[in-house]
Amino acid sequence: MSLTLDLTGRVAVVTGGTRGVGAGIARAFLQAGAEVVVCARRPPDTPVTAAGRTAHFRPLDLRDPAAVRAFFPQVAAAHGGLDCLVNNAGGTPYRLLGQTAAERHTRVVELNLLAPLTASLAAYEVLRDRPGGGSVIMIGSVSGTRPSPGTAAYGAAKAGLDQLARSMAVEWAPRVRVNTLVLGMVRTELAALHYGDEAGIAAVGATVPLGRLAEPAEIGDACVFLASDRAAYLTGASLLVHGGGERPAFLDAATVNHPTSPEVPEEIRHDGTGDLR
Repeated sequence: MSLTLDLTGRVAVVTGGTRGVGAGIARAFLQAGAEVVVCARRPPDTPVTAAGRTAHFRPLDLRDPAAVRAFFPQVAAAHGGLDCLVNNAGGTPYRLLGQTAAERHTRVVELNLLAPLTASLAAYEVLRDRPGGGSVIMIGSVSGTRPSPGTAAYGAAKAGLDQLARSMAVEWAPRVRVNTLVLGMVRTELAALHYGDEAGIAAVGATVPLGRLAEPAEIGDACVFLASDRAAYLTGASLLVHGGGERPAFLDAATVNHPTSPEVPEEIRHDGTGDLR
């Protein structure tokens, strides 16, 4: 039996959907038949298109609560409703905690945690009235599950976003489902700024168990699944989309007690926790 993800007749909003991961998500929704609205402070350099269709762009500063509250009723009125919100917009510069004032870190938290909260609250007023219920998808990060030196405020915000989604899922059930995608590294048009040239990108990708960075389209496919009827019983979930995560450093550092070392008898192989088994 084939898995059909058909969102024809659905309306989706993707924040920050004009480039990078957001544009990949928007294209996936277009390919699935949805009508897509992308929002950002500035329009895309080129329209976001897929399957012969184009996403609608509406300007929005997500850090302006009044504008956000007005945005979703306007979208619903113009497009006949709203079925899914993808809280994708976010990001951070590299900034060590002690090198700048707390106010700058606060702005990172505002964009990556408070803005999705504001958007979700505003969208809920529209989503809850849909006949089949609505869906909110948070775009999280592995930075929220491990130490994130240089992006500590971002990691803290993403950790909070995952917890926020779980609480929303309980409060808003059964009318609106809320889930999180926990992303690892994704190859976008800005990848070179973070990882260098092709050799650098390949070297970074080699640290991922699957051997490469994710493509924006793969993130989009996961979002389409969570928004579809196939995920009707999924809410409050955190879906890891990180290629297996990061290989534990101890595996490369250890040489004597490595599980595959023939010198170590089976009964005393090290399990990596400090215990022997």
